[in-house]
Formats: sequence, structure tokens, C-alpha cells
Amino acid sequence: MSTHEYRLIATSKSPEDLVQHDRVDVSLYNDPALFEAELEKIFYRTWVWVAHESEVRNSGDFKTATIGRRPVIVVRDKKNNINVLENRCRHRGATVCEKHKGNATGFTCPYHSWSYGLDGKLRALPYPDGYEGILEKSELPLTSLRVESYAGMVFASYNDEIEPLEDFLGGARHWMDLFMKQGAGYPIKTQGEHKFSFKGNWKIQLENTTDGYHFPIVHKSFMSSVDEETSEMLSFMTDEQAVTHSLGNGHSVMVMVPEHVDLDHDDGTEQLQERFAHVTEELSKTMPADQVRRIVRSLHGAGFNLNLFPNIAMSMSFFRVLRPVSVTETEIRHVALGMDGGPEIANRERMRIHEHFQGPFGFGSPDDAEAWDRVQRGSYAGVDAPILVNRGLNREITAENGDKVSHATDEGGMRGAYDMWKRMMSQ
Repeated sequence: MSTHEYRLIATSKSPEDLVQHDRVDVSLYNDPALFEAELEKIFYRTWVWVAHESEVRNSGDFKTATIGRRPVIVVRDKKNNINVLENRCRHRGATVCEKHKGNATGFTCPYHSWSYGLDGKLRALPYPDGYEGILEKSELPLTSLRVESYAGMVFASYNDEIEPLEDFLGGARHWMDLFMKQGAGYPIKTQGEHKFSFKGNWKIQLENTTDGYHFPIVHKSFMSSVDEETSEMLSFMTDEQAVTHSLGNGHSVMVMVPEHVDLDHDDGTEQLQERFAHVTEELSKTMPADQVRRIVRSLHGAGFNLNLFPNIAMSMSFFRVLRPVSVTETEIRHVALGMDGGPEIANRERMRIHEHFQGPFGFGSPDDAEAWDRVQRGSYAGVDAPILVNRGLNREITAENGDKVSHATDEGGMRGAYDMWKRMMSQ
């Protein structure tokens, strides 16, 4: 049977056939028809993360983003509202903004100079006499999406009838609140980002964020490059407190450093890492000891990775944003985080930590991307062999709050994401 013939058969299968509790059909990685259906039924129907509020702090601040294939602009208007607008002129369809970030008083199409305000309203167009009696400017604003925020995280949806964001996030809200405590008393801000692509399906990366099983194998070079204290902190393979929660609606969290889950909690027994002695010394000149300790303990970020279905991971000390480009290509943005108003020496140290693992020349990202590429290449072999997500089924429990909990090396988070995939693809 040819690969093409197999794809046609796979496409005709129901979501229930493609996703079973402990395995998924390999066509989820390589079937173009399934990919197109995912854009329509998932990315254009649910809440998708588009920005952090620190990226659009002031009136006129904007960033461009993409939901599925659709380009959008996230912008704060003069009334302090955050709008998400389709980046598409209502005249002939050209994008009205090509910069990734900046500040503007409005957006003007470069093709015919139709101009729009920060709220998306059509303000002006050249030579208007040709439109007298046939066009009302009020009827042609840039298309606006539904927008809601939680914990500084801005989400947008094309679905006007979607449930409130807080309901969609559900149990993930608790972990989002904990994640933001890495600001050590300061608000979180973005510090910069880098972008890369890998030749693989978006769900391969989605699986990775709460896959603790791969960490000591794929990231062996990283583990050998860090000091003994950091290596010991990240050695969670046999730690019974290192667990994964499937949180519902496809969200999941993997705890890797249990003592850093709630950074406000400090029993005073943890010794500050020697590698940060210069930070401790500098901060101690102007800050009380308890504040210094709180900042230094927070330099590695939160002690967990939080996956929010379908496109954003709040991963220890950074955001990992995925964008599906095609069935076999995914764009990734790694966004470094810092303390808004916090000491510069601490924010610089956080950037160095970010560069060491997530940066373009770091130890983590290239190894991850190589693994994702190889999964995609392997998906074309053995088309009758499923992708297994059954690790930990024998020890998964259901907590009182409904979370499905197992060890950090187990695949409960993936099972939860695929349950959500199946639910949305069945609609």
C-alpha cells in the first residue's frame, strides 16, 4: 500500500478510531487532510495564546502573531483595551502590518493606503469620490477577534460563542498563578525571543513539554554542561514528588523541581547555588536578605512545565509558542522572561540561563529539534504501527479535584491533549 493510499484511508477514519486512550494513529503526524481539519476545528475554534500583556504595555504598542495560518495584530488602543485584529486590509486583502513589534498610531495598507485606527476602524481611504454611495467606512473595520486575558496572558478566538477563557483554562489557572511567582514580587515581563522551525508536525512538539521521559536522554549534553547543583536539582527521574497532572481541556503540567513549585514557600533549608554568588553579593548591597534570597531562588523560574492546549507552554522560565505551518513544518518561538522593574543583574542572569538551554546556540533546543525531526521522518515507516502514549497507565490515579496524576516521566499529559484533540475533531 502506498503512503498516498494510506493517507486516503486514514482520513476517512473517525477521530475515535485515530485516537485511543493509550495510542494514536501515525497519520496524525503526516496526513495533510487531517492537518487542514485541525486548523478549522481546533485553531480557529478555541482560545489561542497571542501575547503577554508586557508586550503591549502602552497605547499603540503592537505585535503581530499568527493563529493557524491567519495573521493577526495584537494592539493596545487609546482606551487601554487590547484588541486582536486580522492583519488583512478589507479592500484587496494585503497585510497592513509587517513589523513583528512596535508602536503605531494606526495601520495603513501599503497597496492602496486604506488606513485603520488602533481599534480596527477604517479611518480614511484615498480618492474617496469613487466610493460615494457604495461604501460606508463604518461597515469595513479590520476583523476583530474575541479577546480575554488571565494572569497577563492574552488569548484570542475566532469563535464568538466559545466558553469564557477562565472556564477553558480550568485547573490550569492555579498553575498559571504559581508560574507568575517567579517574578519574586515583581511582575513578569518578556525579555526577547528567538524563532526557529523544525520539519515536523505541531503535535510532536506539543507532546514534548510534559514528556519528562526524554529529558536525561536527549539532554545528556546539557546535563553534562551544568554545575553539580543544577544537575542535582533537575534529576527528577526517581523523585516520587515529580509528577504530571492532566488538567482537562488538553492542558497538563509536569513538576520537575517540587521545592520550586510555589516560590513563595521557603522553609530556609535550601542552600543558594554557588554559581549565583555574584548576584547574591551585588543584591545584598541594597536589599534585605529575604528579598535577595527570593530573587536568587527564582532565577531558574518555576519548578514545572505547564502546557496550555493548543499552542503555548509556560516552561519553567520561558514561553514556548508553537505555530503549525504545514502538516510537516512547525514554527517555534522561545520567549525569555524577566522581572519587570527587578534588578538588572538578576534579569541578565536569567537571560544567560535561557541562552544556555533554550537559545539558538544552547544545549537544549537543537537536541529537541533533532528528536522532533526524527519522529517525523520515522512516521512514514510502519504505517500500521501506532504512536504509543501508554507510559504510566499502570500507576495513574485520579485526584480529588479530577486531575489524572502520574509520574513526571509518564505520558498522562499527552493522553489528556489527545483526548481534547479527539473531542474537538469530533465536533
